[in-house]
Amino acid sequence: MNVRTICLAILTQGDTTGYDIRKRSTEGDFSYFVEASFGSIYPALSKLEEEGLVTSRVEPQEGRPAKRVYAITASGREQFINSLFDDLNQDVFRSEFMLFLRFAEELPRDLVEKRISERISLANDEIKSLEEMGADLEARADRWVLDYALSCLRQARDYLNEHKDEIFAMAQPTEASAKAAE
Repeated sequence: MNVRTICLAILTQGDTTGYDIRKRSTEGDFSYFVEASFGSIYPALSKLEEEGLVTSRVEPQEGRPAKRVYAITASGREQFINSLFDDLNQDVFRSEFMLFLRFAEELPRDLVEKRISERISLANDEIKSLEEMGADLEARADRWVLDYALSCLRQARDYLNEHKDEIFAMAQPTEASAKAAE
């Protein structure tokens, strides 16, 4: 899937602005599917409009510049649904945290403990955020997807909690790494 597909997906849920598409695709309910940015969303919307898959209208706003609101067309909805029949790419998982852990044996234990504690805290925050997002979900598929995401996050958090002592034991004693740095 690509940015065009995520734009169409969001528009199937109602008319919206490019700004709101970016917000939903980077920090909202569509942020877990594909990577999208302002730099990719607006060109995708322009191309979708040229192809007749979306339309746009300008709405004036009091005391602010007018905003462009996008709507999906019937052919845009059809193309989006058809795109869901395409083969799916493999999930991409890249993590600075995993790189950090890969070199835990070279790092002071207190730093490793700090980073794992931070990651557990971030996971808890994300779980809480998703739980709050899910409080208003009515569609069964939305609920299922959210529950799957929560399961993955909880598993990662629980793994860290259950196995953190193993990685702590691999790290350098804090005093030894401080001397080595001198």
